[in-house]
Amino acid sequence: MRRAIFHRHRNQTPILRFTLVRQPSCPHLDEASWLQADQIKGYSMSDTVYVLNGPNLNLLGVREPEIYGADTLDEIAGGLEDKAKALGLELEVRQSNHEGHLIDWMHEAQAEGAKAIILNAGALTHTSLALYDAIRGIALPVIEVHLSNPHARETYRHKSFVGMAATGSISGFGPLSYELALEAAAKL
Repeated sequence: MRRAIFHRHRNQTPILRFTLVRQPSCPHLDEASWLQADQIKGYSMSDTVYVLNGPNLNLLGVREPEIYGADTLDEIAGGLEDKAKALGLELEVRQSNHEGHLIDWMHEAQAEGAKAIILNAGALTHTSLALYDAIRGIALPVIEVHLSNPHARETYRHKSFVGMAATGSISGFGPLSYELALEAAAKL
């Protein structure tokens, strides 16, 4: 399926971009049948990966370190920046305690032609149909990340609306979960 995206850059003429989207309803098509977005004339996907962090992740390093570890979000982001440089990627790392900000940033990532999104939605993972809809509504790969393993915790954490829509999920490896997600994003 080809999806047209109109993108306007600060007071410029709109640019029409085409993105080919793999649909789960077409499993009979193999990898060779799909064009990459950068093969379409005039389309340039950036090497920027958005790393979006949800509610309470600003408290990393202080909040329940026995579950989430002692590293702060700034320390995790610093390690990711080093990893991104080694992979030839740019990062846009953000955190908000508000669901709507995460959704707006996902829309922005698509409009800016980002390569992928790494999303740790925190507790919104288990409750947010709005995030589910936002992920389904964009044509970017979204990688769900968690520091802890939600399946080894309380039963209400076992359901992930984010995971139902994401390209893939990585959890349970502490800050390494983010690095593994970045490596995956680099290969997409």
